[in-house]
Amino acid sequence: MPTITSVQPLRAVEGGRVTIGGSSFPLDDLSTLCLGDRSARVSFASSSRIVIVIPEGVEGRLPLKVPGVPLQTTYIDVGGRWATGLHQVDSPVFDRDGNLFVTYSGSRGQEAPVSLFRVTPDGTREPFASGIVNPTSLAIGPDGRLYVSSRFEGAVYRVREDGSAEQAAGDLGVACGIAFDGDGSMYVGDRSGTVFRVRDGRATPFATLPASVAAFHLAMSPAQELFVTAPTLSAFDHVYRIDRTGECRPLPHPLGRPQGLAFGPDGALYVVDAVAGASGVYRFADPEGRPELVISGPSLVGIAFGPGGAMAVTSNETAYRFN
Repeated sequence: MPTITSVQPLRAVEGGRVTIGGSSFPLDDLSTLCLGDRSARVSFASSSRIVIVIPEGVEGRLPLKVPGVPLQTTYIDVGGRWATGLHQVDSPVFDRDGNLFVTYSGSRGQEAPVSLFRVTPDGTREPFASGIVNPTSLAIGPDGRLYVSSRFEGAVYRVREDGSAEQAAGDLGVACGIAFDGDGSMYVGDRSGTVFRVRDGRATPFATLPASVAAFHLAMSPAQELFVTAPTLSAFDHVYRIDRTGECRPLPHPLGRPQGLAFGPDGALYVVDAVAGASGVYRFADPEGRPELVISGPSLVGIAFGPGGAMAVTSNETAYRFN
């Protein structure tokens, strides 16, 4: 009898690929499957494995049925579009009220009319700040303020509640990722190969990594270790783990093109892998262990966790929300 034994991953966004494992799948005219009330295209099928592509315009927890497999229904959690028309380079960030902040970065040296947008919980996208050239990475500081890096100016700005900004640190090279430790120190990744530590506005080199072709993305762990991704032209890149002394070592299991990363409410490390054909979000339950694909989606670059279990993932142009 045909049987479903696995579905991986259980979360996806439009264009993502979900693999259904099992046995004795009927293959007659298996070109689409029913996902909710929509058809999902089958990109691969065998008697033991079916791969589907999530169609556009669907969201929520949707039932998935395989023709000829009776009495078995599985569910896929599909993230819905939350905001579009972005130019996101790094991970977005939530504030404590559940608003999501995202960038419109533009091409190098371009000052876009709006630098940062605020997306409210009900999905309203509103301009928040302007005048920051090539805004790249976002973080909420220990003072509750929003911080944003400018890779063009090599600076980090502190943004007030009214959207006005003041420079918090400069001379940071190609400034990308931002993270804060429990003592209030700020860490900024210069994609040329340096992670800076900023105290009282003064930046000093903290760690050295290989230069990146995209950006340095940073996340601080609950144990106050800094994790960094720095994609290169290599087929595989490691996530780096930096201790409090600045000693850096790669995690043992590389990804194809790791970019945005964040620690979830479960304490696990989530990393976006943007490599073509296997893109999505991977979860490291243990940083030294093998990661698991938990969200599938094309061209993703960033991830953020918010209050009440909210989660957002972003491509360069769109933010998707999971409840």
